[in-house]
Amino acid sequence: MTKANDLTTAQRQQLASCYAAATEKKAEEITVLDLRGITGIADFFIICSGSSDRQVRAISDSVEEKLHELGLKGYHIEGKQTGNWVLMDYHDIVVHVFHQTARAFYALEGLWGDAKRVSPNELGAAG
Repeated sequence: MTKANDLTTAQRQQLASCYAAATEKKAEEITVLDLRGITGIADFFIICSGSSDRQVRAISDSVEEKLHELGLKGYHIEGKQTGNWVLMDYHDIVVHVFHQTARAFYALEGLWGDAKRVSPNELGAAG
């Protein structure tokens, strides 16, 4: 696990907002991976899943809205049309909202097994 004091206030706020947005839409298995020092792709991945295409889209809409309230605009967002895997690139944070079957197939947590996991408590979010 990463330590809470390793996160800046802005990072903690952004990650907590993503977590809260996903939680509000009943996302399942919300995982926050700290990729700092592992890759230049992003500093953090947030991975979660929904049980239907409609729920996947609702989760991604909620995340987009919360981050917009913080003044962040998605650099690139794709997959909303199908609702199978929505990828939301916010430069330092990349949010992956999967349909359950797609999440199991792609298994990003396994691909990024060296990444530290950030707990909801470290974000000040309810777990």
